[in-house]
Amino acid sequence: MPIYEYECGRCRYRFEMKQGFDEEPQAMCPQCQGRARRVFHSTPVIFKGSGFYITDSRPSRKDKEPKPNKGESEAGQKEKGK
Repeated sequence: MPIYEYECGRCRYRFEMKQGFDEEPQAMCPQCQGRARRVFHSTPVIFKGSGFYITDSRPSRKDKEPKPNKGESEAGQKEKGK
């Protein structure tokens, strides 16, 4: 059974209560017997896998080295062949 957090509308006391999924989300405050309502929290986000960190998208050292232009490499090969 899941545990839900409730807050009293009268005295603002927060408490937890075990309830089934199919039960009504109504509870009575254990301190003042006022009506309590369920408190909802945001769901945490967990990043798993690659692509979420800045180091995952940085170019490697091989990418940083300047590559010769296509025209320059052909001209250099022709001179070497002569």
